[in-house]
Amino acid sequence: MRLLLVEDDDRVAAALSAVLAKHGIDVAHARGGEEALRALLPDDGPPFDVVLLDLGLPDQDGFEVCSRIRRGSRTPVIMVTARADVRSRIHGLNLGADDYVVKPYDTGELLARIHAVSRRRAAEDRDPAAGTGETEPARRTVRFGPVAIETATRQVVVGGAQVALTRKEFDLLALLAQRPGVVFRREQIISEVWRTNWEGTGRTLEVHVASLRAKLGLPALIETVRGVGYRLVVPTD
Repeated sequence: MRLLLVEDDDRVAAALSAVLAKHGIDVAHARGGEEALRALLPDDGPPFDVVLLDLGLPDQDGFEVCSRIRRGSRTPVIMVTARADVRSRIHGLNLGADDYVVKPYDTGELLARIHAVSRRRAAEDRDPAAGTGETEPARRTVRFGPVAIETATRQVVVGGAQVALTRKEFDLLALLAQRPGVVFRREQIISEVWRTNWEGTGRTLEVHVASLRAKLGLPALIETVRGVGYRLVVPTD
């Protein structure tokens, strides 16, 4: 197994690398977010099987690093951090982290989690039902009823007429359109569209939903699921 350890503390990294090496894991060390992202670029070497990502990095927040990794890579990401609050856990998982481990941790548990996420990803790659490796953003056009979303050009057309949306309005609609009929929790929407946690952002989400309904001219398209979140309802006409 080949693992990328993203940790700015050299002493912590050295100690953990030594333990992982004893268990047959080949460890590469990155001290910051940009260095980690460069290490994950395709090259002649073998790809990484897992990324261990600390959140307190010197050049950028680990949440942003996770988001950037997930945009271009399916490599499993385990966040390893001292941030133990529930909001941080939810935010990290919503951004695409495969697991979240709080320091201090038991080394045996960490190893088990590393192998678990690696097995899950390997199983997904072997399963034909998991697809060809292309993720949802690879779809260029999403259609439902009279609405068409062009993800490449970020354009929305309703009944043949183009509708002008703000960047966040488009991101919100595109997220809901990934899985029509499925309820997206408020916390998940805030994490994925605004790249922040829920606290203090709830009213912003409500305003954007109201604006989308008005601009699209389809008030029933986005349904409020009280106490949970929102879902996109495909028109039956």
